[in-house]
Amino acid sequence: MELTGGSWVWSSSLRFFFMVPFLYIIVFIRGDLKPLIEHMKSNIVTWIKWSTIGFGIFYAPLCFAARSGPSWLIASTWQTTIIAGALLSPLFYIEKTDGDSIKKIRGKIPVKSLSISLFILIGVFIMQTDQMSVISKKEIVRGVFPVIIAAFAYPFGNRKMMEVCKGEINTYQRVLGMTVASLPFWIILSAFGFSSIGAPSKPQIIQSLIVAISSGVIATILFFKATDLTKGDSQKMAVVEATQSGELIFSLMGELFIIGGVFPTPVSLTGIIFVAGGMVFHSLSTKNQK
Repeated sequence: MELTGGSWVWSSSLRFFFMVPFLYIIVFIRGDLKPLIEHMKSNIVTWIKWSTIGFGIFYAPLCFAARSGPSWLIASTWQTTIIAGALLSPLFYIEKTDGDSIKKIRGKIPVKSLSISLFILIGVFIMQTDQMSVISKKEIVRGVFPVIIAAFAYPFGNRKMMEVCKGEINTYQRVLGMTVASLPFWIILSAFGFSSIGAPSKPQIIQSLIVAISSGVIATILFFKATDLTKGDSQKMAVVEATQSGELIFSLMGELFIIGGVFPTPVSLTGIIFVAGGMVFHSLSTKNQK
């Protein structure tokens, strides 16, 4: 989208506008719409707050960064999210059953999973170091810092909403609810965009629709389902969040074969091997926990 032109404002907000009808149909067909509406009405301020952080403060800075730096820089910096979730663990409580009572225990940083995730980040930094000489300081600042904000906002908002839902809302309901609750943020942002740069172009609308279906609906539901299955286990939650590092490899493949990017240098390939190896280690560590 950035290569074909168009504002980051529309790239970010259109995705969530387009997500609503698809998610609404899914939840409606499943017969889960009424319970979601009742849950949101009873916690509307909380829904809006954490959804704005989990979706708004996550995706808007990411799209802003995409127009300011090369794709490899954005994709690799985003991998900080694989340790962000683990580092945020002490901010959340885990419910444990003790006889007839339920105790809330403060989460702990999953040291084992974090150490493997750091292995992945080493690969990311190797890739970045190899390319730092070819970009300006301005590109680094505008391309890195917004992504770091997004990297922490996404797991923070997701985990907070899991606390709010308390298992009463399923994954499909939660994704729809968070999308709807984040709309005030997107409406304000798109109003700013319309007044300052005008309406989005037709290619940007079409591409935003594709992103909404593939990344917004399909990928988000799959990822949130995985986090729902692992909630209460900080080790496995960290493993699920670490799978996002796979996008670095897919982004590289897409850039090479679709938009004619330059093949990575031996140093960058070393970094990719670290990333892939870290994902394998995460999978093996989860297998050993069973």
